[in-house]
Amino acid sequence: MSENFSRQRVRVTTWAMAVVVSLGAAGMLVGFWRPGEGVGLPQAAFFVLATIGAHALYIQADMRRQTIAFNAVDISLCLALFFLPPFWVIATRVLGSFVYYLSRYLRKRTVAIKAVYNVASAGVQTGSAVIVVLLIGLEGAHDPRTWLAFIVASCVSSMVGWMLITAVLCVLEGWRQALTGWPGLLIGFAVSTVNAIIATIIVISLGATWWALIPLAALVVATAATYRSFMDLRRQRRLLGELNDFTRLVSESMQDNRVLDAMLGQLRRLLSAEAATVWVPAESRFGEVSLTATVDETGLTDLGTVPDEALQHVVDTGSSLLVYPTKRPDEWRDLFAGSGITEAMMVPLRSGNQIYGCLAVTNRFGGDLTRFRDSDLAMLETIAAHISIAVDNTRLIDQLRYDAYHDSLTGLANRRRTRQAIEEALDITVKDEVVAVLMFDVDGMREVNDAVGHEAGDQLLLEFSRRLKELAPDGCFIGRIDSDEFILQTRLPSREDATALAQRLHEEIMAPFHFEGLTVDIGAAIGVVTHPDFASSADELLQRADTATQVAKNLDGGVQTYLASLESESLRRLGLAADLRRALDRDELEVHYQPKIDLSTGKLVGVECLARWNHPNYGPVSPAEFIPVAGDTGQLGRLTMLVLRQALVAARAWSREDDPMSVAVNLSPKTLADLSFPDRVAAYLAEFEVEPSQLTFEITEDVMVSDRSRLLPNLDRLHELGVQLSVDDFGTGYSSLAYLRRLPVQEVKIDLRFVQGMTTDEGDRAIVRAVLDLARHFSLTVVAEGVESAMTLEELTAIGCDIGQGNYFSHPLPAERFVAWRETLESGHEGGPSRWVGRPTS
Repeated sequence: MSENFSRQRVRVTTWAMAVVVSLGAAGMLVGFWRPGEGVGLPQAAFFVLATIGAHALYIQADMRRQTIAFNAVDISLCLALFFLPPFWVIATRVLGSFVYYLSRYLRKRTVAIKAVYNVASAGVQTGSAVIVVLLIGLEGAHDPRTWLAFIVASCVSSMVGWMLITAVLCVLEGWRQALTGWPGLLIGFAVSTVNAIIATIIVISLGATWWALIPLAALVVATAATYRSFMDLRRQRRLLGELNDFTRLVSESMQDNRVLDAMLGQLRRLLSAEAATVWVPAESRFGEVSLTATVDETGLTDLGTVPDEALQHVVDTGSSLLVYPTKRPDEWRDLFAGSGITEAMMVPLRSGNQIYGCLAVTNRFGGDLTRFRDSDLAMLETIAAHISIAVDNTRLIDQLRYDAYHDSLTGLANRRRTRQAIEEALDITVKDEVVAVLMFDVDGMREVNDAVGHEAGDQLLLEFSRRLKELAPDGCFIGRIDSDEFILQTRLPSREDATALAQRLHEEIMAPFHFEGLTVDIGAAIGVVTHPDFASSADELLQRADTATQVAKNLDGGVQTYLASLESESLRRLGLAADLRRALDRDELEVHYQPKIDLSTGKLVGVECLARWNHPNYGPVSPAEFIPVAGDTGQLGRLTMLVLRQALVAARAWSREDDPMSVAVNLSPKTLADLSFPDRVAAYLAEFEVEPSQLTFEITEDVMVSDRSRLLPNLDRLHELGVQLSVDDFGTGYSSLAYLRRLPVQEVKIDLRFVQGMTTDEGDRAIVRAVLDLARHFSLTVVAEGVESAMTLEELTAIGCDIGQGNYFSHPLPAERFVAWRETLESGHEGGPSRWVGRPTS
């Protein structure tokens, strides 16, 4: 689908640009038309033919992913500027270009859209040159002012052409990619200057005699031939250097099992192709290997670009095959017609006298300006020979098959081989046994990659795979099917035994992992599914194992056996996603407010604003359920802004002249990473006339640390606005002096697990005291959330905690009930936190 979309986008963009440029060319023709100002037919025909001939005298230069052509048209342009009126300069150039590109189209050397674009571009370029000449002015052939006009007009014409091409590339591939071809503009200026000088010499010579045109024409042809020879020699020299690099890279890659990545990726770049494919047909117990490196994908894909019939033909005949529009054998014409391939080269891979596969490249960059040539086919044959010399052929074939079915990092079976192994297991029926599939989703990979780097993440995955292989029962099949997902497939007496195995592995695998002084706990969520209980195919087993794994991520035990009811939960989740979107559209979600109490005075100092959803069918839906749904479906930003607006409305309504109400809103990393978010916050504060200091954003500690470099710019901007920033769930992750010193935070919230456990667990009590001491060092306010009992409140007050929040004071309340609760609080206030002791929870 993406390839079709890309091609459609190219066609639409190029046609649109062609229409715009055509209108520009037509406008210039109309603008320079002068009734009664004409030229003779022989003179007009001469310049039309000169334009056609100049187009044919072109040279090519490779500029990264683009092939650029330069021709002698500037010579005919300068002559026309000197001898013809402005209108006829443009008219003869457009007509000559039309005839030239029409002939290329009829010979299938270009497509209609490019022909139209090039003809229109020629008109606009010529019009710009005419304008330059009119501004500078032309004198006699011997006047330096005329020479300067020729040079400037040629360079401006070249620059306009480059600007038009860059506009198309900018729309198609972005401005960064468009700029990669601009170094070629310097070559264009050099060629245009040389052509203008040649035209000047021709004009001066024709002033003496028109017979000078004959040797001068020979000079132009000779110069173009010299240019071509130079560029061909330069290209051959470059290819020889790259061939040497290619051979060395393939030899080195054999040492770390990267031969396919190195070979196909470098081959595609070497020949400026869109795709490079290696194909080895199925043989004996080995399956078919078809792996492709494309310009749009990192790594290899198993989606072949060349029809298997063509590849098999090369293997069967042992002969190379070059296919392109004007040299396409009749038997391949229809086969390639619907494949999206405009040109291809295929050569056999040999092991001695045996042909074991095929190497292919398709669709050279450059469109109708260039194509694969016989010299490129010879280069591809040389590359295939170098591969055979550099690598023992038997080892290469084994390596190809191994790479096709194994993960390059861990050496385990990849998704393709894992699926095959499960299918093979399902084909064998054993009485009183089930086929069990356990899916492992490794915990904390993103945090490790972000905090320490991908090298540490790779080492963690290697350690996890080593432990899994050591702890798994004998005879198990183990594979890695995704970046952090592993599969264990085995046979067991029952589903209960599969669950017991998963629980044992979950306990035994969890042990610290050490990397360069960092200690990380390795763990994984495990989903279990069995055949024939709940699945009949490999795809069903993998899909249902994934469903169970997603549920296991939210369980304390980390293990979930698949049940049919999980599907209904997945369907419920899908339904909630659609219902949540409608609820947001209809403003059906509510905001509840949980008070925050100053423990030294017992006074209300603020509220935390929390979203609540009363579903029309399911009733109250837990935030733990609908907030992840909002995040997965891209609706979390809308939900956050809804809560923020309601919070600011409450802050304005409930503030008093001497007692401003502080409101706190939770932020997700996606919302905080949005560069426009601080501006929207500033606009809301102005709209609702709320002081920035009354607004607090709470961000969880793991997000603060793991995404610090990405989020810090927005954190600084919010801090500059005067908004308060709070570290939520403090103590659960990476609590340290280092990041508190660097982050612009004013508050920490001690995680409720430590607060609720401090009355019975000395360790939790020590953590709370340590957080308080740390906060005092940095002059931070401390909020204890999860205050559920009078004993907890007394201990927090005794050790000097600033603010308390929890159900002991009040559950989160709707706005109306919160106002009534506040009135009750203020009417019964006795001047200290002791008034809460013994009171029932609101």
